[in-house]
Amino acid sequence: MKYCDFNGCNNKLRKGRYCEEHKSTKKKVKPKKSIYHNSNKPFYNSDVWKHMRSVIYQREKGRCQRCKKFVFGKQAQVHHVVPIKENPMLKLEPNNLKLLCPECHMFEENKTEKEKIFPSYFKK
Repeated sequence: MKYCDFNGCNNKLRKGRYCEEHKSTKKKVKPKKSIYHNSNKPFYNSDVWKHMRSVIYQREKGRCQRCKKFVFGKQAQVHHVVPIKENPMLKLEPNNLKLLCPECHMFEENKTEKEKIFPSYFKK
């Protein structure tokens, strides 16, 4: 016999970790939320996207375009200026993609004003 694992409980058990009184108070682990929309998950796992991601990373030389901090691995996040759900045709357009660190990516995702995507096309 052993005691219940609940802090301060003196109930004895034959098996398990918690007594009947404390079984329901056990904390449940929530699944981790993905930063990607579920409908776009197959796209983000595709070879085409992985190649484009590496092209953008090389183009920016591993630096966040907003704060200029060096990022690599999962910290290097590629942001769609125009989201895929707004215009799916721009999902692989290099001018629509930015390399960002996680902090700047959150800032960009929550920004309310729209950004110009193709400014280099209109310069004189």
